[in-house]
Formats: sequence, C-alpha cells, structure tokens
Amino acid sequence: MARNAKKALEELAHRGPHEVLHGDLALVGLPGVVCTPRSGKGLPAVAFGHGWLQSPRRYAGLLRHLASWGVVAAAPGTQRGPLASHRLLAADLRTALDICTGVRLGEGAISVDERKLAVAGHALGGGSAILAAAEDPRIRAAATFAVTETMPSALAAAHRVTVPGLHLAGGKDLLAPAVSNAQPIAAAWGGPVQLRELPKATHLGFTEGRHWTELLLDGKPEYRTQRTARALLTAFLLRTLNGDERGAALLDDDFSGATLDRARTRTAARAA
Repeated sequence: MARNAKKALEELAHRGPHEVLHGDLALVGLPGVVCTPRSGKGLPAVAFGHGWLQSPRRYAGLLRHLASWGVVAAAPGTQRGPLASHRLLAADLRTALDICTGVRLGEGAISVDERKLAVAGHALGGGSAILAAAEDPRIRAAATFAVTETMPSALAAAHRVTVPGLHLAGGKDLLAPAVSNAQPIAAAWGGPVQLRELPKATHLGFTEGRHWTELLLDGKPEYRTQRTARALLTAFLLRTLNGDERGAALLDDDFSGATLDRARTRTAARAA
C-alpha cells in the first residue's frame, strides 16, 4: 500500500471530528433511521438502501461514521420483506433525501444543501440507489456495495447515470459476484466511475451485527470489509459532494484489500 493511501485509509476509517446525533425517520412519515452531525449548515446528505431482508440498523455504524465526517446519512426501513419492491425502495431513497433537505434536523441546527445529495446501498439497496440516481437530477453521486440486479433493471439504468459512481464488490461474494453484477454495471455507467474488488469480502461482510439471514445468505459481518468500505465511501462522498480531497490518495491508488479495476474505471470522480 502506498504511504499516502495508507495514511488516508487510517484517517478516514476512524470517526471524524463531529459529534453524532441519531433520529427516527418515522417521526416525519418514513420508517428508518437518520444520523447527523450535531450542527452544521449546507451539509451534504446521502440516502442509503439496505440489502435484501436486512434492517437499516445493520448499517448503523456506517451511518454514524458518515455523520461524524459531516455527512447527513438516512436509511429507509421499508421494503424489507422477501418480495421487496426495488422501484419503491428507490422512491423511498428519494423521499429520504426530500426529508433531509426539507426538514430542519437537529433541533434546527442542521441544514442540507440540495446541491450536495447522494445515494448508496448494499445489494438490492445498491441497485435501488442506481434506479434513484437515474431518475433524480438532484443526485450528484452514487455508490454501491455488492450490488445486485433489480427490477426494473439497475444495469439498464446505469447507462442513464452521469454522476460519479463508486462500486465495491466482494471477491468471495457467492450471491453477487462482480463478474455478473458490479462489472457490467460499471462498464455501462454513463459518468465517471470506479470499481474496486475487496478480495476477502463476502456478501454480508458489509453488514454489522448478527442476524438470522446469515443462515440463508452468503457470509457474515467482517470488520476489515466494513472498515475499508467506510473509508472509501467517506472519501468518495467528501470529494464528490464537498470538493474535499483528503481521501484522494485512497481513491486514486491501489491498496491492499481493495483492488482497483482499472479496465472499468473511467476518470477520477471529482466534485462538480
């Protein structure tokens, strides 16, 4: 690992400088959770989509981490059943962004800049994030972890997404192998895009805590996978939404544990 990339990983994998507040999206009409810095005006925001059968609380550490770096992070708790609607989850991600921009959070001490919005997600939540990004011109960046195909098709929607994209795939993911999911989506992406493979990551490696779905799905929570994903997503959002280049070395270089797929990476994702 290059020294600069290692330094950026160490910095961005740790909590940021902001104290974090927790909230319940249900209070404003949408089941789910939201994490924010204690205060701040004109902040960036990301709506995060959960994986199949997963609870948004399985990503609570990630949401808190993003908030500690100054990013408002909201995760809808809808469409959690076996017949989840990808289209409706995409709509709920957009609604979560509406809440972030339209509701004064944190007892009035927080506001979100509608020019600094992103979507992200794990597995079907990642596919739904792509659907949302293809339809909502407010969204300025999109990221996925172990993305899976959706109905309507995330692969078809990827052609229409012209904002920067970051896709992380697990090298040991048996449910969403990169060759049939993240790779074709990255190849179809309509804007700047980066694809990385985490060689030792399984499908559930991005989730947190124990859950009954470990008996059904591939893998289990993995600290190293979570740590690497947090750092990369933080660097990506800070760069694309805030023009903050503290994670530039992490995004631009190869490093151990997250191999850059240069064949499917086009143009470094920088702030517009």
